[in-house]
Amino acid sequence: MYINGEWIQTDNKLRVYSPATGECTYEVSNGTGEHVQKAIDAADEAFKTWSKTPAIDRANYLIDVYRKMEEKKEFLAEVITKEMGKPIIDARGEVQSSIEYFRWFAEEARRVYGETVPSNSYDKRILVIKQPIGVVGAITPWNFPLSMVARKAGPALAAGCTLVIKPSSKSPQSTIELAKIFEEVGLPKGVFNVVMANSSEVTEVLMDSSKVKKITFTGSTNVGKLLMEKSAKTVKHISMELGGHAPFIVFEDANIEQAARDLLSTKFRCSGQMCTSTNRIYVQDTIAANFTELLVNKVRDLKVGNGLDEETNVGPLIDQNAVAKVKEQIEDAVSKGALKIENESELSEEEAQGNFVNPTILTNVSPEMNIYTEESFGPVAPIITFQTEEELMKMVNHEKYGLASYLYTDNMSRVIRVSEALDYGMVGVNDPLPFVVQSPFGGFKESGIGKEGGHQGLEAYLVEKLVAIKYNA
Repeated sequence: MYINGEWIQTDNKLRVYSPATGECTYEVSNGTGEHVQKAIDAADEAFKTWSKTPAIDRANYLIDVYRKMEEKKEFLAEVITKEMGKPIIDARGEVQSSIEYFRWFAEEARRVYGETVPSNSYDKRILVIKQPIGVVGAITPWNFPLSMVARKAGPALAAGCTLVIKPSSKSPQSTIELAKIFEEVGLPKGVFNVVMANSSEVTEVLMDSSKVKKITFTGSTNVGKLLMEKSAKTVKHISMELGGHAPFIVFEDANIEQAARDLLSTKFRCSGQMCTSTNRIYVQDTIAANFTELLVNKVRDLKVGNGLDEETNVGPLIDQNAVAKVKEQIEDAVSKGALKIENESELSEEEAQGNFVNPTILTNVSPEMNIYTEESFGPVAPIITFQTEEELMKMVNHEKYGLASYLYTDNMSRVIRVSEALDYGMVGVNDPLPFVVQSPFGGFKESGIGKEGGHQGLEAYLVEKLVAIKYNA
């Protein structure tokens, strides 16, 4: 753990195992609620000076961080792959995204603008100024162990907040390596703290503390709801990026070759373990057969294996529980009439010990199947056909989830109609990766609250203060 600028060792060790081989790849110190409290106290003390540090100086620290990360790009990518399994090419992309977040918010740090408001009185001036919220508790997931920290730490530090970060116990090493970089660039003590302990213990201390003014969380909807309930005790600010059930829509006038190719990025990248992963594929019936054939051929060409192999396209799932859930969804769908087509990659003897599920396509999918309504965190692509746009819109919006959605068509009128009717926070039109650092990331309904990225990401760590000045004219 990294608390108040010092590395903390404990006798209680947490072992991190490679999802690809089952081997122990990292061993980190595991702490207690007392360590979390020390981190909060350190962050609270550091906030007194960090919040008053000029924006240009805060920006310069973040610039130093992203430059150090650029020097260590390949090393950081290997850390990600070793601890959570994604293919090395995807891990490199995650590192680059993390760098871009620090770079973007370094630039945004100097753009925290207030307002002057016209007064009704000649002897009064009204100002609205923006100030950092305070100490932030950040809880990050295992699937993007570096970029999710960057997406929270970048804006928080740029705004003048201090942090206590609790990474996932399944992939903590990326956060530890980032803390080493903060130490290298000389970030003041207590500004950035990393704690490891039992999740419930960390949550209890963070939520009970009146010093922690904001909680930012990326993870499951169920956990997010619990955190929202607990945050009411001290009325904390909250930002939540939660579960998704993204539709991928292909109309008959779309470029189906492009759509099938792009679907690989939204469905099989990170083995489908993304909140923005495609969960339901809606294809107009007139092109369904051709689209399915194209997709089947592309899926059969995917190479499944250890993410450290440069040729691997699809790595393992995070653990055996994830494997069991995905297999249960497939079995349930098949038992209710779905047809299964899967990639038949041969695994090595070593890889056979890992948590692999072959990329699978399901056709003839219907609403009574679990995979139709449940988020699927795995490499399974269920195809659903529709006849008309009107029929599609009756079934594409999800009751609970509203994070990402994807739309493929060459009809501009349809682009406008459907993208505005989709009840999702993000819509990629003929674009499988619409998420960029300069735009807001976030969803509707039970997929979350607040935005990360863009100028909105910085505003999430600021509060507005009214200053009314009465003077002798």
